[in-house]
Amino acid sequence: MKSTVSIPYVAIAAASILGAAGQILLSLGAKGNQEFSQYFNMRVGAGLLLYAVGTLAWIFALSRLPLNLAYAFTALTFIMVYVGSAVILHEQMRPWPMVGVALIAIGFLLIALFSTRLR
Repeated sequence: MKSTVSIPYVAIAAASILGAAGQILLSLGAKGNQEFSQYFNMRVGAGLLLYAVGTLAWIFALSRLPLNLAYAFTALTFIMVYVGSAVILHEQMRPWPMVGVALIAIGFLLIALFSTRLR
């Protein structure tokens, strides 16, 4: 049985997940710091590492996917960061921004579903 998920799509999804996780770790590592030297900590380092690996996955995906499709995955990263900031960082989710996130999700799904059918 042939898999329907191709490597570029796995790479772009990984880039989104790693980017979102990196942003959350960067925020955790930055919270409460008063001096520049305090930003050199494990959470910031891990966040930068995840972000760097995500960037490499992103570049790989860009070499194989059209930019207008690949760039839609930045919306997915935005959604993951928004939800992750509420779940992990315990930041408040307000109703109207949640509507905005839902609209972004709908837009992402439209691009992801229909741009692959048009090729």
